[in-house]
Amino acid sequence: IILLSLFVSESESRVSLQSEVFVRRLSEFVSLWYTFGGGTRLNVGSDTRPILTVLPPSSEELQQGTATITCLANKGFPSDWSLSWKVDGSGSISWEESRSPVVLQNDGLYSWSSTLRLPADRWMKVGSVTCEATQGCQTLVSEPLRRVQCSQS
Repeated sequence: IILLSLFVSESESRVSLQSEVFVRRLSEFVSLWYTFGGGTRLNVGSDTRPILTVLPPSSEELQQGTATITCLANKGFPSDWSLSWKVDGSGSISWEESRSPVVLQNDGLYSWSSTLRLPADRWMKVGSVTCEATQGCQTLVSEPLRRVQCSQS
């Protein structure tokens, strides 16, 4: 068993990571790969709420009969945030939704996006769409877009 401890010294302005290894005697070899699996990772950092930006559909796209709304989530940590949509306050799925993979940025924070597609005639009847970022079961960040604020509607 490996125990990792993170110590922060305010007086010396430094962070140190210490580890202790506890070994139990076994009669056979046990690979840590099977114990932890290939997807195990240690996130070192503090929870950071992503900054959400909601982009409206273009007027050219609306003329073609489709409305694509994009939610950009930037500078979040860790990577387990998820994005969802509400149209006029409802979370029911009656639209097409897609998500991008999470991207690790050079600063150690994550970015990702979600796209909502509606028929243009439905978009013209919408009051607002809201992109919500959740971590676990709590909605921690949301960003609304009101259709009347969009110049191309």
